[in-house]
Amino acid sequence: MATIDLGKLGFVNKGTYSSSTSYEKNDLVQYTDSGILSTYLYINAAAATGQTPSTSGTVNGTYWAYYAKGGAAGTDVSTTLTTQGDILYRDGSGLQRLAAGTSGHVLQTGGSGANPSWTAVSSDFVKLATVNVSSGVSTVAIDGNGSWADNTVYGGYKFYIRNLSTTNDSSSSVVRFRINFSGTAHSSGNYYSFAKASSGTSSSSSVSATYDWGSSQFSLSYNNMDSEESRSGYGIIELLNTGGDENGGSGSYFPNIISDFFSHHSNSSSLYNYNQMGYLANNAPLSGITIIPTGGNIDLGTIIVYGRKK
Repeated sequence: MATIDLGKLGFVNKGTYSSSTSYEKNDLVQYTDSGILSTYLYINAAAATGQTPSTSGTVNGTYWAYYAKGGAAGTDVSTTLTTQGDILYRDGSGLQRLAAGTSGHVLQTGGSGANPSWTAVSSDFVKLATVNVSSGVSTVAIDGNGSWADNTVYGGYKFYIRNLSTTNDSSSSVVRFRINFSGTAHSSGNYYSFAKASSGTSSSSSVSATYDWGSSQFSLSYNNMDSEESRSGYGIIELLNTGGDENGGSGSYFPNIISDFFSHHSNSSSLYNYNQMGYLANNAPLSGITIIPTGGNIDLGTIIVYGRKK
């Protein structure tokens, strides 16, 4: 029986072009010319060796034709994006790559006519520290001396307090606080404040005005503090300025405070709130606060600190 040669029934990918390989019709090769990688189809009926697919962007049309033409950098995605994490964008002339940014940075647009860029997250309030209490301690210092306290950057600090409780459940215990300077709680008698103290039960309630004048600390809670997490205290202490020559002027600037604290006792049979404003007559730059119970220890609580940028 006679044998009939049908030739190639489809394209054959021969890989990267080699000048020493003999190519024949319907062979495919990959070849880089002027920095552009393209795929070429051999079209001549006769096999040949050493026929370069293209030179300076001009195809050797006697032997080859473009099968898939690559694009130059700036016009083709495959040649523009080169590294894991690259992002593709277009500038005024063509496609461009934005390399992966610093960990934690976010993509920022410069608006119409500008290129995107990576930038650090910016906020007027910055989370600085978290202090957790899980066992009985006589005081809790939330102090950033040498770490998060930077009074050149922050014009004040806010302390969020939750689940604060004491071990002195059976008798009256309130919580107070002092302002720290250079890591030490200030205990001299020059704390000044006024407050609204509120209490209530299922049958009665009362609101009264109170104050600390030349005291050795600020008050925080009002009346009994419970010892159980579900019946503990919550509140905010905000130091509105950091003390010292804060505004670059010739005077002294005292740390001023606002505090608002809510607590409940004996499975919410009694509710208490203490809302306060005041200042400490000392102009040293502050570094934090120290929380102090009047009875028992503090056995539970979380305090989260935020800095307010100037």
